[in-house]
Amino acid sequence: MEVLHPRCAGLDVHKDTVVAAVRLIEGDGSVRHEVETFATTTPGLVALSDWLEGHGCSCVAMEATGIYWRPVWQVLAAEGSGEGPGENRTLVLANAAHVKNVPGRKTDVADAVWLSDLLAPALIRPSFVPDAGTRAMRDLLRTRKQLVREQASHVQRIQKTLEDANLKLASVLTDIMGQSGRAVLDALAAGETDPDRLRALVGSRVKASPEAIRAALTGRPGPHHRFLLALHLGQIDALAAAIAAIDAEVDRDLGPFREAVALLATIPGVGELTAEVILSEIGRDMGRFPSAGHLLSWPASVPATTRVPASAAPPA
Repeated sequence: MEVLHPRCAGLDVHKDTVVAAVRLIEGDGSVRHEVETFATTTPGLVALSDWLEGHGCSCVAMEATGIYWRPVWQVLAAEGSGEGPGENRTLVLANAAHVKNVPGRKTDVADAVWLSDLLAPALIRPSFVPDAGTRAMRDLLRTRKQLVREQASHVQRIQKTLEDANLKLASVLTDIMGQSGRAVLDALAAGETDPDRLRALVGSRVKASPEAIRAALTGRPGPHHRFLLALHLGQIDALAAAIAAIDAEVDRDLGPFREAVALLATIPGVGELTAEVILSEIGRDMGRFPSAGHLLSWPASVPATTRVPASAAPPA
C-alpha cells in the first residue's frame, strides 16, 4: 500500500496525558515507532509540538475523545499565531468508530501506533473541525440553547408549584410567563392571595371570563409555595440576562458570518438566530459536502433511512 505520509504520528488523548507515536521509515525500508507520553497541560502540549517537530512529523492524527482533544488540537495547530511549527502541520481528527483498534491490542501505546499506521497510507477519514471563529460561535449558541432549556425547566416547576397550591393559572392563560401571567406570579410570590386583586392584574384581552379567572386564582398557597415561586422567577430572570449577554457576544463577533446569516435568513422559516445556529454547526464552506443530500444528512435533518453517507465523520 502506498505511503502518503512517511513521517506521521498518532495521538492517544486522555484527560491528563497524551501518548504520541511517530512512525518512521528506516533506510532499509523497515518501520520503527518512537513513543512518548506528555502531559496535557499547556507546557506539556508545547513540548509535544516541539517533539513532533524534532522528528520532522508533518501529519498528526488523533481521535475525537470528548472535550480533551480540543486543547491538543489548538496547541498543535498554533492557531492565531501565524507562525511556529503548527503552521505547516496537517492535523486529522478521526471518528473513533472508524478507527477501531485490532482486538486484543487495546493499550494507549497500541492505539497511538495504530493511528499512525492508519494515517501513513491516508486511511483515516478526517472529521470536520471548524475554524476558531466558528467554534467560538458554536460554543456560545450551544450554551444559549442549554440556558433556554433551563428556563423552560423552571417554568415547568412554577406550573407544578401552582398546581400544588391549587392555582389554575395555566387554565385561563395561554402563557403563564406572558405579561399577565408574570404580573400574577410576582404578586403571588410577594404574598398576595386575594383572588380579586390577582384578577385585576390580568389583562382585558384574556379570553377567559372574569368569573373563571377569579375561580382559577382562588387557591391555597402557603409560605413555601411563595418561596418557590420567587426562587424560580429569580432563576428565570438570571437566565434571561445570561441569554441576552450571549446574544450580545454573538452579535459582536458576527462580522465574518454576517453576510451569510443575512443570506440564510431569506429562506422562509429561517430567522436570524436559526441562521446563526446553522452556520455555527456546519460552517461557511459548503464545498466540503458532495451534494445537498450529504449536507442534510450531516445535522440529521432527514430520516435515517434516507440519509446518504457523509463526506466526513460527524462534527466534533
